[in-house]
Amino acid sequence: MTGSLSTAPRVCLAKAALHARLARVPRLASISILAALLAALPPAISEAGDALTRHAHDVHLPYPPPTPEAADVRDIAFRTSSPQPWIATRAGLYQLTPGAGWTGPILSGPAYALETAPDGSLWIGMWNGLFRLAPSEAEPRPIGGLSQPVNALASRADGTVFAAGPDGFALVQGTQVRRLDPAVTRQVYQVIDVPGQGWHLASAMGIYRWDDARSARRLSPDPDRVSLSVRGLALDEKGRLWAGALGGLQVYAGPRLLREYPAATALPSSDVQCVAAAPEGTIWVGTQAGLARQSGHGWTVRRGRRWLLHDEVRAITFDRAGTAWIATAGGVSALATESLTLEQKAARFHQVLEARHVRPPGIVEKCQFGTPGEVSTWAPMDDDNDGGYTAVALAMESYRYAVTRDPAALAAARRAFAACEFLQHVTGTPGFLARTVIPADWKEMHDPNETFPEEEWAERRVREPRAKRVPIRWRPSADGRWLWKGDTSSDEVTAHLFGYLAYYELAADDAQRPRVRTQICRIVDHLIDHGFVLRDSDGQPTRWGVWAPERLNQDPDWAMDRGVNSVELLSFLKLAHRVSGEERYQRHYRDLIENHHYDLNVLEAPNLNPAWRTYIDMELLAFAYPALLKFETDPRLLRIHHQSFERWRQAVKGDANPFFDFLHASLTRERLRARDLDAARNFLIETPLDLIRWDVDNATREDVALQRSPELEGWQTRRRLPPTELGYSRTDQNPWLARQGDGGRTESDGVFWLLPYWMGRHSGVVPGDQMPSK
Repeated sequence: MTGSLSTAPRVCLAKAALHARLARVPRLASISILAALLAALPPAISEAGDALTRHAHDVHLPYPPPTPEAADVRDIAFRTSSPQPWIATRAGLYQLTPGAGWTGPILSGPAYALETAPDGSLWIGMWNGLFRLAPSEAEPRPIGGLSQPVNALASRADGTVFAAGPDGFALVQGTQVRRLDPAVTRQVYQVIDVPGQGWHLASAMGIYRWDDARSARRLSPDPDRVSLSVRGLALDEKGRLWAGALGGLQVYAGPRLLREYPAATALPSSDVQCVAAAPEGTIWVGTQAGLARQSGHGWTVRRGRRWLLHDEVRAITFDRAGTAWIATAGGVSALATESLTLEQKAARFHQVLEARHVRPPGIVEKCQFGTPGEVSTWAPMDDDNDGGYTAVALAMESYRYAVTRDPAALAAARRAFAACEFLQHVTGTPGFLARTVIPADWKEMHDPNETFPEEEWAERRVREPRAKRVPIRWRPSADGRWLWKGDTSSDEVTAHLFGYLAYYELAADDAQRPRVRTQICRIVDHLIDHGFVLRDSDGQPTRWGVWAPERLNQDPDWAMDRGVNSVELLSFLKLAHRVSGEERYQRHYRDLIENHHYDLNVLEAPNLNPAWRTYIDMELLAFAYPALLKFETDPRLLRIHHQSFERWRQAVKGDANPFFDFLHASLTRERLRARDLDAARNFLIETPLDLIRWDVDNATREDVALQRSPELEGWQTRRRLPPTELGYSRTDQNPWLARQGDGGRTESDGVFWLLPYWMGRHSGVVPGDQMPSK
């Protein structure tokens, strides 16, 4: 914690300020989300000084090779005074200039090892001998008397260089070469000098210690138990020797084995290739399946294209700034560090959102890349749930405005509301809303209009009897400028009304609120007028837009959706009644409860049967519960709704999802447990700055156990991995899935992070430099 104020005075000051603001707003606003959050302010608000805390984020700088052969990188090193790394590859020796690319090959043919001597010389082990690049020279020179392959190098402070290869070993000092015969295996992978203890060789037969007496001894406390296939060695700041072996890690103090780290406890793969000690003391381990880092906080893993050009890591070194340079089987990756406060991180994500994720008429969405990961090739795209994404962005911008009073946030909220409003108006109906719209001249879109042969349609019906035949999904707008997409789902309706509620309470002024009220009532009136279904232009209910009692209560094929859809419909009616004051909404609400037992249906939400459970439902319930819990006044019904809400909470509380956590705290007026608050904050802190949806495959990691839970579809991790080790999942996607991503072809809009961030700022559980304004 930082700052000089104690917890109690700061909380009191915060509450007093909030109560003063609440006294100046209308009664309806006084029951807003802020009022509910007020009682949930945890002691952690005393950490407001942490608003200035900068959190370190890894940033991947990829350096792809100039040729396929050069992609096979074996080693990487820096000369003492140069910021340009040298690279040993299958194709030869290269030099890399950040911003300019690779130069070379300077030496052709397979290069194996690099070593920077204390005098600044670069030693190069090649297929045809040993070479030295002196500090004052521009070209490497061969060392006479060593024309055989050299694949391992080490140096000492006196300038002595140890060279190892399949034909033997040698000590080189200046131009003098002394052959060695220490009677050990010649399959040596790495050599290091341990001051005062001699040369240490990592080999296929274990770790050998060789001193100037020309004798070699193997460090092998138990050859039947400890792996002898050692690939890499590193000395940490305490003088301990870390050995990377087939099977995991070994840590030695002199000849004594201190500890082992089997792959299952720390590493993504048991096939360790290299070990390195960072200047600040962190241990880095390269494996065939990515790299792992060990610090005082435990182990973290970096793998997949977000972090590495290739998961096979051969060597790791560090430059003077502390950036890690990683030799992989697919080129060179640098992992630099950028430190940002959470507020700066939010600003970064907002910049990305505005630059690539808002398209006319204000739709917020993913974007796509012509070349995976190349943001310069971005283009807009459509998605089934564009309207829902835009509505969630509306809620986010409403919270942002409530916290900051920034005119830009208000303008963004108004733009998002206008886009959601347009999705209803463009259909030319009193209350039906489109999934999304695209310009009329777009030639490519998701789910284009199509007709099905009867045989194919029969196949679909057999797989899903509830399927709806929709040959025409896209229809032109009245003015011909747009194509709008029908067959709208319950997801869209629920998300729209969630966004409208947040906007109505947090950002809309007296001029805007009537428009919001009208939109809410138009949508809910459409459902009432059509028997609680979303009726499309074909006169039939959409595939997913069904809340009717006779379907939910009597049709077995809708049993799985009974609980969730009942919560949604009651929530819609409560919201419409609240903003309009019209009793007809309350009459329909009471009728569904008294004559169709929707109060009992609510207790079935969420559906936790592992075959039916989905995170789509978890998110939709999060959108629906606020209106239901905030506006219900009947004590019996409120207890029932809270029972359902707590059932939902128990299902998601282990997800470390700050949106779910902050929402629960706001609606129950309960303080978050310290563990849950820490998990939510860590999500915000650890989420990578790169929003590209790279593939992440945790199913092949040896340190991750898999299970078919909480859902049966797809393998899921048994423990919750940090955001740095996951693909970008929306809140409606299972965060436990072992395989995520779409190959770097699209980018997240960042709203999954920005919404809980601004909710947390609004409530005070996330520190910031401004107090809430409402």
